[in-house]
Amino acid sequence: MEMLGLVVAVFVFAGMVKGALGLGLPTVAMGLLTIVIAPFQAASLLIIPSMITNIWQLFAEGRVWALVQRFWLLLLGIMVGTIFSIFPTLSEASGKTSEILLGSMLVIYGIYGLWVKQLPDLRAYEKWLSPLIGYLGGALIVSTGVIIIPAVPYLQSLRLKRDDLVQALGLVFTLSTICLAIYLQLHSTANMQIDYRLAWAAVIPALLGMWLGQKLRYRIPEQRFRRFFFVGLISLGAYMLLH
Repeated sequence: MEMLGLVVAVFVFAGMVKGALGLGLPTVAMGLLTIVIAPFQAASLLIIPSMITNIWQLFAEGRVWALVQRFWLLLLGIMVGTIFSIFPTLSEASGKTSEILLGSMLVIYGIYGLWVKQLPDLRAYEKWLSPLIGYLGGALIVSTGVIIIPAVPYLQSLRLKRDDLVQALGLVFTLSTICLAIYLQLHSTANMQIDYRLAWAAVIPALLGMWLGQKLRYRIPEQRFRRFFFVGLISLGAYMLLH
């Protein structure tokens, strides 16, 4: 019951962040859960709620096939990266190694979010950058459970319209979650198993959190909410690195 209560609280909060900003559910949930449970188990709890919320985000607008046609090299890179990761994976690394990688990603992303005001325009380099960014993102998701770095800054640097950016993020997050689910299923053991009951129990809190976050979006200025979010990521990442 204590674990169920923790999962509910974490996913309500993580869903609220995603509802307000369009991203952040796996990042926040993974960061908080790995404080008390192993990274492999934490990642397994993300699969079902992440998949449902990402599909919701992906199909909220049209143009899905157009985005697939544009970003197929990025998507291919993600798949290759999950198969041939250059980093210690969730099943291979010790819990501390995964925590260090994840904590570092949270700190880097938090600093990026606070201080990078204008990203370079990378549209001219998209064809050769997409497979590289995709590979790094795929390699990191099977090492940390999240794909925020470098996928999110890269997509933001392509000067997409707001709705296209949110939908492109949904596309990347959906594919990466599928790849992570396959990876976890193939590498589950007696000591590292996927708890589908808890994963399903996280769905309603995550959706409730998204609904609250969408309401919150219209009550709190987005820039202020983003500032709180990124400061929180830096604090959480620093804690994971130092404790």
